[in-house]
Amino acid sequence: MNNLGNFYELNKNSGIRPDESNSQFDYLDTPEIFEKITDFSEGTTTLVTFKIPVIHCSSCIWLLESLQKLNPHIKFSQVNFARKTLQVSFNQNELKLSDLAKFLTNLGYKPVITLETADKITEDLDKSLVIKLAVAGFAFGNGMFFSYPEYAAEILGTTDFWMEKYKHLFRFLLFLLSTPVVFYSASDYFKSAIYGLKNKIVNIDVPIVLGILVLYGRSIYEAATDYGPGYFDTLCGLLFFMLLGKLFQKRTYSALSYDRDYKSFYPIAVTKVDFNGKQENILLSELKIGDRIMVRNQEIIPVDAILINGDGNIDNSFITGESAPVTKKPGDKIFAGGKQSGSILELEVIKNVNQSYLTQLWNKEAFKKHETGLDTLTNEISKYFTFIILGITLVAAIYWARIDNEKMWQVVSAILIVACPCALALSAPFTFGHIMRILGRNKFYVKDTITIEKLSKVGTLVFDKTGTITHSKKSNISFEGNEISEFDLKNIKTLLKNSNHPLSKSLYEFIEVEEEYFPVEEYEDISGKGYSAKVRNHQYKIGSASFNKQVSKNLETAVYISKNDILLGKFIFKNEYRDRLKTLFSHLKDYKIHILSGDNASEEIQLKEIMPKASGMAFNQDPESKLNYIKKLQDGGEKVAMLGDGLNDAGALKQSNVGIAVVDDTHSFTPSSDIIMNGEKIADLDKYLHLAKDAMTIVKSTFAISFMYNIVGLTLAVMGLMSPLVAAILMPISSISVVAFTSLATWLRSTKYFKI
Repeated sequence: MNNLGNFYELNKNSGIRPDESNSQFDYLDTPEIFEKITDFSEGTTTLVTFKIPVIHCSSCIWLLESLQKLNPHIKFSQVNFARKTLQVSFNQNELKLSDLAKFLTNLGYKPVITLETADKITEDLDKSLVIKLAVAGFAFGNGMFFSYPEYAAEILGTTDFWMEKYKHLFRFLLFLLSTPVVFYSASDYFKSAIYGLKNKIVNIDVPIVLGILVLYGRSIYEAATDYGPGYFDTLCGLLFFMLLGKLFQKRTYSALSYDRDYKSFYPIAVTKVDFNGKQENILLSELKIGDRIMVRNQEIIPVDAILINGDGNIDNSFITGESAPVTKKPGDKIFAGGKQSGSILELEVIKNVNQSYLTQLWNKEAFKKHETGLDTLTNEISKYFTFIILGITLVAAIYWARIDNEKMWQVVSAILIVACPCALALSAPFTFGHIMRILGRNKFYVKDTITIEKLSKVGTLVFDKTGTITHSKKSNISFEGNEISEFDLKNIKTLLKNSNHPLSKSLYEFIEVEEEYFPVEEYEDISGKGYSAKVRNHQYKIGSASFNKQVSKNLETAVYISKNDILLGKFIFKNEYRDRLKTLFSHLKDYKIHILSGDNASEEIQLKEIMPKASGMAFNQDPESKLNYIKKLQDGGEKVAMLGDGLNDAGALKQSNVGIAVVDDTHSFTPSSDIIMNGEKIADLDKYLHLAKDAMTIVKSTFAISFMYNIVGLTLAVMGLMSPLVAAILMPISSISVVAFTSLATWLRSTKYFKI
């Protein structure tokens, strides 16, 4: 009926029968329960994440991500196979939450809703893997015990009556012990290999599965024909050590995933306000329920909150993809991830950052870049590696079959086991994970691992001027015009408080009047021009000369202010440049340097003194002009890193190969940037660039170590000098050696540039 049957024509065994007893989920529509269960609910759109343990195969994923074809009220659905969760976006006016749960249950995917799942608690440890490891460990230990009589007889060279009489019993017990190890403990290897082959991919689990089946089949043959004791104990030991290495690897990846969480690499700070209006910039992680925060125009709302003061005009496109703004009044709930468009808001925090929707939003697959050039290289190497190993295995099998048939099975198994490129797969994530932590400690916050690789390839650096190479709050400011009354100064300061532009921040600090906050109405922001609003029934405009219907006669950086379309005057800025810039640009001699500025060319001579070898300078650049400037450089084949303040530079930051947002005391959430760096650290930019290049060198070195390990291991295995059990022990040891090398190498390289 829904034209979704083709998959099951191709996969006859796919799917499971639904539970006929359709449980009732009516309690989910209770407001208190609904709010606790759902991730996000605004207007007609609701997002919910269900725990569905029965997700087990490719058909499950395919069906659950096609729900919008089965139900028109479902907008999209996304499966996280590792966590066994399903996130669904649906129209809450047309489809109740309880009906969605019943709909999934009727499909055979009943959601598990408990206190644990409602609180979004995630398991750090894969319990199924631990159980499989325990089964393999139990069988390995007892298998060695049951094998002792035959080992003793072989070592002593004697035959004992009782040993000879009960050897068949012991062999049968070994068979019973090894069978659940092969078909349960090793099931993930079988599933991975079968899934790959179904999709015409020969993945790295294929030779591992072949090795397991060879050992298991050969052992059954020897025990059944009384040819020998077989290798049941060796097989159990092999899988025990392989699963131990897998557990170690999973724990490592989990640790790296935690470190890559947006809270660790984005120093998202917020402006906290007390009941007296005093402002304080604090890290988002320090926010507590009940705190009050300030959100300015075009800022992302960092936590779930209640609107206290101001008129909200929330753009939820970052969350739902729908750009239509939602109007909010005092008392309304606002979800984290929305962006305010308009005047300043005062919010009261109702959820901490761990519980807010922004945390889940940032961890969504859509916001993560999975594949880097090195990942692609690793995958390509692994693909060809598998065919090479299978070829070597075939040649070795033919050779040893002519010399020693029994030895042949051991050699084949050892080759297939020792060749697993686990160390190769760990090289890039471990190295980049360490580098990201080191950079983060030094106030250079990298979004993901692909950024480090891209940063190492950059050859052109483009700097925005205002707020990037100049201090955002340090300027020599003078005023030209008629004297402005205290009434107007208070209104102007109120309006300046709504803006994140560096000149607005400087002017806010410069104007010395008693700080009062008045309601702001009809706020309008025109990017690259200025902003206007009504304060205490008077219309003010703050921005460029043209925005205030004036003509700039001098080459100067100035902010013009008008009241009710009458010019009050202009504030003239002489920028104060950041410290040690000359030293920085002398160290960047291997890079092409460009300067972009929205201001005029009044400071061109001073800029040429700071960076005499600049490849280009452009002034009077609006946001679109900056973006086009970057694109023109890229069209010429250049890899570009753009450094800007993250506001008017958002388009250029996104267009560049690497976008670096430079911030001082306010760390805005900027999805368009790849890196956020502290403005105080801009003089150390050359160190960050060198460390990114060193990271690539370290990764390539670990590749070389991994290949050397495999070459040596394969040589010994082919020569028949390595048993399958020893090969299984060497697998986790090789992974540990890679971890140790990357840790030491990254630490040594980082100490060259930073204090660790």
